[in-house]
Amino acid sequence: MSCIVYGANGYSGSLFARLAVSRGERPVLAGRSLRPVATLANELGLQYRIGPPTPELLDGVEVMVNCAGPFAETAEAAVAACLQAGVHYLDITGELDVFERMFGHDDAARAAGVAMITGAGFDVVPTDCLAALLSAELPGAVALELAFHAPGGLSRGTARTAFAEMGAGAARRVGGELVPTPYGTPSRVVPFPSGPRRVGATRWGDLVTAYRSTGIPDITVYMPLPPGAALAPAFRFGPLRDAARALVRRGGPSAARRAGTGCEAWAEVRDAAGATRWATLSGPNAYALTADASLRAMQRVRAGEVPPGVHTPSAALGADFARTLDGVTVTMG
Repeated sequence: MSCIVYGANGYSGSLFARLAVSRGERPVLAGRSLRPVATLANELGLQYRIGPPTPELLDGVEVMVNCAGPFAETAEAAVAACLQAGVHYLDITGELDVFERMFGHDDAARAAGVAMITGAGFDVVPTDCLAALLSAELPGAVALELAFHAPGGLSRGTARTAFAEMGAGAARRVGGELVPTPYGTPSRVVPFPSGPRRVGATRWGDLVTAYRSTGIPDITVYMPLPPGAALAPAFRFGPLRDAARALVRRGGPSAARRAGTGCEAWAEVRDAAGATRWATLSGPNAYALTADASLRAMQRVRAGEVPPGVHTPSAALGADFARTLDGVTVTMG
């Protein structure tokens, strides 16, 4: 019982569990909903536990993989349980505010001897690793721009989180400080591996994680704006946001849809003299990448390769970690 998957009844949690079993792992499945957790566990021949994240739920395990989003609703309790039980922790969040709070637990994690990696999936492994690679190439970089493109559909948890993030608007890091900006502003054209695309500023975890990984003071993260992006400010209104979230269907992209879509990321750094370096990444569907990355991260944490404390993916696993993932290609220039 080396690993417990919390939120195994969700889309990403079930993908993690299936991939883990295919690679010889025997995780314990956990969540609040008995029927879907038990059904998946019985199908895969695994043990399961039902309930909120508590030290008792973690009895006998070494690592918790938190796949239960929105993480604003689950991460604090999960982290508290892991610290109390002495269990290592990783999650697949992409929520800016959650990242901010996670790093506030660094001293407690070090004192407890607990290693924690936050953002161990598509959010934010590709972009964090590109940022770290480029920072090493141009150590005096003062500005970092990142962009990602991940077609293929959203899971229910991702969509629900997206409504909250859109309502909060976008943000940039300027002079080391987070600065609010309207959703989609500024915008630019980015040379993705598949071709140029117009993208707009968004509220993405690298505004916290890439800043911690590189120390670069000015960071902007972009994405292709979804249909209806002009309505983003309306989601600040709580009842409207909650109503929209309630309409999101369970599940996520089909296996065929995942197999037929990929993801890509782009990054560029600039120093004070105007010198630049850039990098791109191409990979499989974002949910497939998330399962692969979080499983590999869990195995390295379990093997004792990550020291106690709260870490970004590149800080814990190295800037080259993204290159080790299935179907990932990184190009630098």
